[in-house]
Amino acid sequence: MKKSALMLLIILLPLAVKAQTPYRNEDGKKIDKEELETKDYLPEIHGTIRTKFEYQTEMAASRFEVRNARISITGNVLPIVAYKAEIDLSDEGQIKMLDAYARLFPVKDLTVTAGQMRVPFTIDAHRSPHQQYFANRSFIAKQVGNVRDVGVTLGYKLGTEIPVTLESGLYNGSGLTNQKEWHKEVNYSAKAQFLFAQKLNLALSIQSIQPQDVRINSYDIGVFYESGRFHIEGEYLYKTYADNAYDNVHAVNSFINYDLPLRKVFNKMSFLVRYDMMTSQSDGKAIDEETGALVTTDYKRHRVTGGVTFSLSKAFRTDLRLNFEKYFYAKNSIAKESEQDKIVLELMVRF
Repeated sequence: MKKSALMLLIILLPLAVKAQTPYRNEDGKKIDKEELETKDYLPEIHGTIRTKFEYQTEMAASRFEVRNARISITGNVLPIVAYKAEIDLSDEGQIKMLDAYARLFPVKDLTVTAGQMRVPFTIDAHRSPHQQYFANRSFIAKQVGNVRDVGVTLGYKLGTEIPVTLESGLYNGSGLTNQKEWHKEVNYSAKAQFLFAQKLNLALSIQSIQPQDVRINSYDIGVFYESGRFHIEGEYLYKTYADNAYDNVHAVNSFINYDLPLRKVFNKMSFLVRYDMMTSQSDGKAIDEETGALVTTDYKRHRVTGGVTFSLSKAFRTDLRLNFEKYFYAKNSIAKESEQDKIVLELMVRF
């Protein structure tokens, strides 16, 4: 696996020199031409490096970590046929294939995406690492609503008075590694985004999966508003388990970001504060051998995060983040070492 990833990287690097139009086609898009010119066939290379230092105050211990080292290639083989392949060479030290899909644009405003991808669900879980506001993701984005799978997604944009983007798809439901398994269950996800004003976005989404024997249904509502230098966002997720196999799960993510323009060295300085929480949940896979009940994989917790971000250029291109995370657990909860009070210093570079 490691040799294959390195070979892929070596092959792609020469092509990156020729791809002179950055951020034009990061996820695969339609080209408004009847026939492609030679330059249109050249793939675009993008990547994200996130390296961080963390100090855990409870243990008085620290660590350095390469959180992400992502490389992606996107391009077109026809004006209405695009593709994307993305690999993470260091997802907390592990190599993972993330995206591998083909995208078709058969008619105006309609997209068909087939392959391995992030399913359309929630706002925060759908953000790429370089688009995140904080060094560590919210509980919704990491524990409760983070799903990548293999399947097909349909997308359609409604050009109504209030622009609406609809996405829905069918998936294996077994994640990225067990693609050879046969499935009798239907696993699906759907999302609708409403752009009420230029800076006001409402997202509604639903997801139904069955990792093992228990079906899990999740419902999410999220909204963000941008006004001047402010970005305000809130999201709520509700998860249920069939036959009351586990207690219903509630998760909340809310934060405010304020940008202060700077003239020297840094392009801007951002002040951020976040509150997020989740009740205990099970991933639906681990089962207690004695009782047959689902095992808790993440315990109930609350967290308050404060921080500042220094941007050396445009937002989400080169960011230096300093965050402090304060956790609050119930008495019977078990706190993992990496999910306790800590100071985080992160450098993120997007190319």
